[in-house]
Amino acid sequence: MEQSDHAPVVTTARKIVCCGHNYRAHILEMGREIPSYPTLFTKFADTLVGPYDPVEVPEWAGDLDWEAELAVVVGGSVRYADKARATAAIAGYTAANDVSVREWQYHTSQWLPGKAFDATTPLGPVLVTPDELDPSAGLEISCHVNGDTVQRADTSDLVFDPSDLIAYISQFTRLGPGDVVLTGTPAGVGAAEKPPRSLADGDVVEVRAAGIGLLRNEIRLLT
Repeated sequence: MEQSDHAPVVTTARKIVCCGHNYRAHILEMGREIPSYPTLFTKFADTLVGPYDPVEVPEWAGDLDWEAELAVVVGGSVRYADKARATAAIAGYTAANDVSVREWQYHTSQWLPGKAFDATTPLGPVLVTPDELDPSAGLEISCHVNGDTVQRADTSDLVFDPSDLIAYISQFTRLGPGDVVLTGTPAGVGAAEKPPRSLADGDVVEVRAAGIGLLRNEIRLLT
């Protein structure tokens, strides 16, 4: 099968909940304090694309950035969960790239517009079950732009691990099979560079998650 034939690991997510500022090094590079509670935002199902699909946004959108992430797929209904029940509800793990339109993200203090452009969140390439993968052991996540390594960290740097996030989210909304939780991105985003760096038309962004695989997506700025 050709790479372009792969769909996102999840195609019918009812809820996609994302955590920002969840890697200690990333929090510090952005000049913020370690949070007491997860910083959450949502996406829509039509933000998802396959692991090898192009990411297409209008040229006027502005300041496109990469964010390599570990994603968690929920396998059972979970509400008011403690950490043990949250862990039991995890179907598996996959990789994501929370491609962010920074100009729109920073229009206000609410991030939604810059995080919810259609077809800007590659997800995949496979789902790995919890018996095969343990993020608490320190799963390496990296991002590469045109072959240049821009992010490299492991999940031991997370402030809130996948079970923490599912337990917290379940207190205010029910999560169900196929829902997705993005756990945050490590240090090394373009917005933190001096001067800030944005993705350009034709750039190729690769996200690698140890034990899961590779996302490879070409950036296309539409005129």
